[in-house]
Amino acid sequence: MTSPSTIADRVAEMHAAAATSSGEQATPFRREQAMLAARGVPPGVAPAGTIVPDTELLDPYGAVTTLDAATSNRTSVVVFYRGAWCPYCNIALAAYQSHLLPQLTDRGVRLIAISPQKPDGSLTMQQKHDLAFTVLSDPGNVIARHLGILTQPSEEARAAQLQLGLDLTSVNADGTVTLPMPATIILSGDHVVRWIDVHSDYSSRTEPSQILQALDEAGL
Repeated sequence: MTSPSTIADRVAEMHAAAATSSGEQATPFRREQAMLAARGVPPGVAPAGTIVPDTELLDPYGAVTTLDAATSNRTSVVVFYRGAWCPYCNIALAAYQSHLLPQLTDRGVRLIAISPQKPDGSLTMQQKHDLAFTVLSDPGNVIARHLGILTQPSEEARAAQLQLGLDLTSVNADGTVTLPMPATIILSGDHVVRWIDVHSDYSSRTEPSQILQALDEAGL
């Protein structure tokens, strides 16, 4: 059997495994995913051409840094993810490490992952997958709010999270349950969004091939 070649393949494999083991627990999340997919990307998401202001961020050890420092005024691929607790985020960031980072490095493009979780969550994600790209915390979802990609779990999903021992108010740096929709932007060196891909259903993610194609089409 060949190993899954895309993020979507890995997610499908995980869903199939869950259906044979913990399907009952997964049901609230699958219902939420279906609802989000049907709803689609909300109006108000920032279009290409939006300028992202410099923002204070936290590195995995809690030290203050900025978006400027993270990008080093270079073209950057910035990925917004929910947290180290999210299985879909783990699949996506591991895929970016293996299948995206080497090609971005060859192009001189930086890869940055941002979530609202506390810095120790960033450290967990970084260490778990041996991530060689920048992983940062944005307390309060400042950048995600600017891009119009904020959301919250449904009441049913929130209750299921609590049953599983996940309390987002303890995980997120600002003590809320607010999360970014999974999204990927290509940011120019002067912080202009050149391309944006937003997923309302958090089980769906931007594939490495899509990001590379967008860079090609933008001449980057």
